[in-house]
Amino acid sequence: MIRAALLCALLPLVAVAQESRPPATPIHADKIVLVGDSTTAVQGGWGPAFCAHHVTSFVACVDLARGGRSSYSYRAEGSWDLALAEMRVAGYDEVWVLVQFGHNDQPGKPGRSTDLEREFPQNLRRYVAEIRAAGARPVLLTPLTRRQFEDGRLLDDLAPWAEAVRTVARETATPLLDLHARSREIVQALGPVQAMRLAQVAPPSSVVAAAQGGTTVDHDAPPPARGAAADGLPPLAQAKPSFDYTHLGDRGAEVFAALVADELSRIEPELRGRLIP
Repeated sequence: MIRAALLCALLPLVAVAQESRPPATPIHADKIVLVGDSTTAVQGGWGPAFCAHHVTSFVACVDLARGGRSSYSYRAEGSWDLALAEMRVAGYDEVWVLVQFGHNDQPGKPGRSTDLEREFPQNLRRYVAEIRAAGARPVLLTPLTRRQFEDGRLLDDLAPWAEAVRTVARETATPLLDLHARSREIVQALGPVQAMRLAQVAPPSSVVAAAQGGTTVDHDAPPPARGAAADGLPPLAQAKPSFDYTHLGDRGAEVFAALVADELSRIEPELRGRLIP
């Protein structure tokens, strides 16, 4: 009874205090949606570091990139529908969608590869058109470079796909973030040995020894062992870090996330005040 009486006595005071406050300033928030493959996704890409360290709290950063996807399979499996739904969420002033494909569009990827001359650019044009139709703003990214070397020079197997992205960006008047060119500069400057530090785990000594001669070698890591599940519970998902020349560990993710933030601030000046170097 005493508590109820005190509450009744305090309620008018709370109401008076609220009435005396100045009106709140409405928030102005933006959103960035990341679309792409494993080099953008969690567990191997630059996306998580970008969202965690390079945007302010006035930007909702959603990483919808998925490992192993191409410009075809990302749409075919339904991931693109989820991205479109994110673009249409009300309440944001502007929504930017960063699209990076190429790695899994290359030949030799069953069920994923696309034709470079026709299908790959058509897929990109369709993404751009649908982003704009959803009221969002597209940004095309050229694919992150791989880190393989021969005689001290970086091998560039993704150059044709990067050029195809540049062409679509020009044809559609879409902002271009040339991640391929910038990442090539960084990796070439590091060289074959130091570039290994960008991978998920350290390479075996035999791989390092080969790289010291200027040429990297393939390395097939054994699959990680899975731990036993607790009784009565489904098993937890497990990270599967391994050494390769494509995916990124924490160091690599931060290097290229900072690069993306820097380039994005140049090509989309409206975002500069909400991007952290």
